[in-house]
Amino acid sequence: MDKRWVKFPEVLFFQEGPGVRNTQYTSEGVKLLNVANLVNGKVDISNSDRFISRDEAYGKYKHFLCDNGDFIVASSGIKVEYIDKKMGFIDKSMLPLCMNTSTIRFKVLNSKELNIRYFMYYLKSRHFKLQLAKQITGSAQLNYGPSHLKDMCLPIVDIYIQNNIVEILDKIQNIINIYEAKIEKLDILVRARFVEMFGDPEINPYGYSKAHMGDYITLLTDFSSNGSYKTLDSGVTMYDKPNYAWMVRTTDLETGDMTSIKYIDESAYELLEKSKLFGGEIIMNKIGSAGNVYLMPEINMPASLGRNAFMFRYDDRINTKYLFQLLKSEYGQREIKQYVRGAVTQTITKNDVRAVIIVVPPIELQNKYVDFIEQVNKSKLLAISQPQIHIYKTLTLL
Repeated sequence: MDKRWVKFPEVLFFQEGPGVRNTQYTSEGVKLLNVANLVNGKVDISNSDRFISRDEAYGKYKHFLCDNGDFIVASSGIKVEYIDKKMGFIDKSMLPLCMNTSTIRFKVLNSKELNIRYFMYYLKSRHFKLQLAKQITGSAQLNYGPSHLKDMCLPIVDIYIQNNIVEILDKIQNIINIYEAKIEKLDILVRARFVEMFGDPEINPYGYSKAHMGDYITLLTDFSSNGSYKTLDSGVTMYDKPNYAWMVRTTDLETGDMTSIKYIDESAYELLEKSKLFGGEIIMNKIGSAGNVYLMPEINMPASLGRNAFMFRYDDRINTKYLFQLLKSEYGQREIKQYVRGAVTQTITKNDVRAVIIVVPPIELQNKYVDFIEQVNKSKLLAISQPQIHIYKTLTLL
């Protein structure tokens, strides 16, 4: 298969949206597109309430009006690994629609040379994300624009091969969507069972114990608990290729992508004695998406907690899997987020998380709920394995 690398401007037109000010918003007219409208790989303007006047839309902003088939990607307020979710296509039912800040639209220059969906799938590839990571700017919020894109490249193959690739990947994506919907229904079942067994935690109708989370914590630690910054910076090197231990970042737990994890060697692992992970711990972001919580999966390799996160262990009055569901609930997130500080870079402290109020039913009830979760997880594993079978069949038929 012949392949050549081309820079984006050779095959694509791309344009960043204008910076429309809040004072220009109206209650009717032409809807404005923004990053919040890019959800799970689709454009959703159903809840959008931002408009500009038709005079402005068809006047000074007429060059930013969307067309049917435009491919939109978020360019600000995202993390590289989440870009898959922050993109989508415009269809004619959404029109008229005007671009806004932090969004970029793409059009192919020659449809006989590039299939726009082939380009879309390329943007989901690891190769593009590596390019983007090198170009992108920003700390708490990542930002890029046309000046970065013009220096990026993609592999081009014959249009017939592109079309075949797109056909295969579209079928695979449809299969994945079906089973993701099944998994979401199982997650809803788990949340419903929580309310059925324990009631609304805010109201606490069964009168279970409510106390500070710190009363149950036996270990609250982080990367920096292992020594001075000088000691840690000189003693800990991260590797892209497999090594002795997994250096666990919350982005790994967020995405579930094990292809781009970081590793440390054995000496670094032993240096980080106070933050070793064995599976089943609760982990919380302390900087950035502060307060977001994760459950460390069961593992069969050494692992250590990465930077910018806390790790918790609890006494025998707490089933960690129960507590994880509580902290992930609307109640739990409200409790945590009240302690988050900072407008740009959000943070939360150890004292803050100790102060979070949790509901603690008898351990027997917690265990019963976790038994239910384990049964649901078996159904999830079945749902996950089925797409792999269908994907294999799809690939062999095409």
